[in-house]
Amino acid sequence: MRLNGQNRISDELRGAIIALGNFDGFHKGHQAVAQAAIDWAKPENRPVIIATFDPHPVRHFKPDTPPFRLTTLDQRERLFMAAGADAMLVFEFGEELATTTAEDFVKKLLVERFGAAAIVTGEDFTFGKGRAGNVNVMKELGAPLGLSTKAVKPVNDGEEVISSSRIREALKSGDPETATRLLTRPFAIEGPIIHGDKNGRKLGFPTANIDMGQYLRPQYGIYAVKGRLPDGRVVNGAANLGIRPSFDPPKELLEPHFFDLNEDLYGKTVEVELHHFLRAEKKFDDLDALIEQMDKDCERARSLLS
Repeated sequence: MRLNGQNRISDELRGAIIALGNFDGFHKGHQAVAQAAIDWAKPENRPVIIATFDPHPVRHFKPDTPPFRLTTLDQRERLFMAAGADAMLVFEFGEELATTTAEDFVKKLLVERFGAAAIVTGEDFTFGKGRAGNVNVMKELGAPLGLSTKAVKPVNDGEEVISSSRIREALKSGDPETATRLLTRPFAIEGPIIHGDKNGRKLGFPTANIDMGQYLRPQYGIYAVKGRLPDGRVVNGAANLGIRPSFDPPKELLEPHFFDLNEDLYGKTVEVELHHFLRAEKKFDDLDALIEQMDKDCERARSLLS
């Protein structure tokens, strides 16, 4: 269930424990916050709501920032529900929320509009106009209103704190395995299959083309991937992510070629997981050289995914 942060929460979901954060990647650290809310709610027989912000606050304050999202709202909703939430609450981040004071955020939104019994968040969470609110402020403002607050420590993987920025750096450096470990699942790009230039079909490697939208741009190159089809099937493949330097004009796309799949996917929404980085993009002298390399890429992807 998806709730709009502009609306008053209905009776059966009032009194909830709300896990509060951006939760863009919903990585191990975010999952710890969600689990703390679930562990608190269960013995008290309270509902659990996981809240997120969309668009991301960075997009509001720095609109020219290059795309950086790790998940769409649809992906987050599935992840939150799978974690055990009863609902996802979406704060629409715009001028109104950006100028809401910390006091009003706690009293008018969390307590009066949403009827929250408690908030669970990460130790570094900030809120309110000018980021004036933090966990201590939340506790001070919430206590007189009957709102309890719990802060969850960052999760460390033995090297350093797990964060969305670490995951983004791993993906940008062509290291999807590290991203998978920190996320607890592969980074996945989801979108409707769109019509392309049919170059792959002409070469004997038909591709399903997906626009990258607001997703972070991982390192351009060839990846071993798995595709999740609308009917739940999972298929293996190799994908070009980038601008296809052997073709003019350059066009940025994710182009998975799914092995042993011969069906029309146009218009269907497919989720493509990046499992292994095979090589960087390169321009080939002729199509024969390109086809030979694509054969090798597919062979290696099959081997890695088996």
